[in-house]
Amino acid sequence: MNLHSAGALPDLNYAPKLPEDKGMGIAIIGAGEIVRSCHLPAYRMAGFTVIGIYDSELEKAREAAAEHGIPRVYRSLEELLLDPLVQIVDIAVPAKHQLRVAFECAAAGKHLLCQKPLAESYDEAKRIVELCAEAGVRAASNQQMWWSPGIGASRSIVSRGWIGQPLQASIQVNVRTEWENWDWLTKIDTLEVMYHSIHYMDSIRYVMGMTPEYIYADGAKWPGQPYRGETRTLIHIKFPGEARGLIHDSHNNRQPQEDWCATFRFEGTEGAVRGTNGTLYDYPDGQEDTISFYSRVLDSGRLFEPELEGRWFPHAFMGPMGELMRAVQENREPENSVRDNLVTLQMVFAAYRSMAENRPVALNEIE
Repeated sequence: MNLHSAGALPDLNYAPKLPEDKGMGIAIIGAGEIVRSCHLPAYRMAGFTVIGIYDSELEKAREAAAEHGIPRVYRSLEELLLDPLVQIVDIAVPAKHQLRVAFECAAAGKHLLCQKPLAESYDEAKRIVELCAEAGVRAASNQQMWWSPGIGASRSIVSRGWIGQPLQASIQVNVRTEWENWDWLTKIDTLEVMYHSIHYMDSIRYVMGMTPEYIYADGAKWPGQPYRGETRTLIHIKFPGEARGLIHDSHNNRQPQEDWCATFRFEGTEGAVRGTNGTLYDYPDGQEDTISFYSRVLDSGRLFEPELEGRWFPHAFMGPMGELMRAVQENREPENSVRDNLVTLQMVFAAYRSMAENRPVALNEIE
C-alpha cells in the first residue's frame, strides 16, 4: 500500500465507541476532583444519562450535582441502590473501599464501572471479579487511558500491522504533580505505581497486544517530599520473545513547564509511533494529544502526522463507560472487564514486589 502520491492519511478510528442507546441510568458514588473534572464532563459530552450522585460528604455531592445538572443527590448508598432508574453504578472511591461498595452494588443487581486500581491487594481484586460473576452483572474497569487519543491511535496502528512486529514500548513522564489534590494519596506507601503508572502499564499491554512475562522495577522518593510513597519510578517490562517495555516516570520537575515532558513511543520491525500525552502539559488544563508515525507497510519514506482531537482528561472517560454500556446492551463481557484488568494488577503488584526484593518478578508469582 502506498499513500504517498495521494497524500491521504489513513483513518485511525481512535474515538471511543458509544452505545446506540444512551438512556441507561447511571449513578455515581464519589464526588471528588476527578469525578467533577473528568467523569461528569465526559458523560455530558457523550450524552449519557446521569441519574444521581452520592458521596459520604453530602455537601460535596450537592455541589457536584449543582455544577453538572444532576437531578438527584442520594443521602445514602442504600437509597442509591434502591432507585429503579439506576442500571449502572460508577464507583469512584479509593481502592481500599471498593470491595465493600462493589459487593453491595452487585448484590443489588447493578452493573459496575469500578475505579482503578480495583483494590489494594490482589486477593481483594480477585474477589471483586468473583462476586460480580456470582451476581451475574457486567463489571468494567475505569482504565480510561486506552481511549486517550494518542494511545487509542497507537493501538490502531500497531494492531493493523503498520509498524510490523511490535518490539519496543516506552513511556516517559517528567512533570510536577501536586498530590495534595488527593489528600489521601499523600498518606499511603504505594503511590506512583499504584495510582499513576498503572495507566502506563495498562496502556503498554493494550497497544502491544501481549501479556508480559515479568516486571523489574525500582521506586524512589524526592528528598524532603511530604508524601509517604514513591514519586519516581523505573519499570522494565519483559514480553515473550524480543519485545520489551520501559516506563520512566518522575513527578518532581521543579523547572518551568517548558521543561516538562510526557511522551510515548512504540517501535516495530516496519516503523515506529511516537506522541505526547497532552493532559500532563499544564495540568489540569492540558493540551491536545499529538502523534506521528513511520510505516514501511504504508509508505517507506513518509512521516504521517495526523491531527488528533481530544485528550486523556476528560475525553477518554467516555470510553470505559461507553464500552460497559455496549457490553450490557449486547450481553457480552466488556473489553475492559474487571477480569481482564487482573493482568494489569499483576503487573502492579509484581512491580512492588520487585522493588522490595530487587529482582525480576514474574506475573505468575502474583496469584
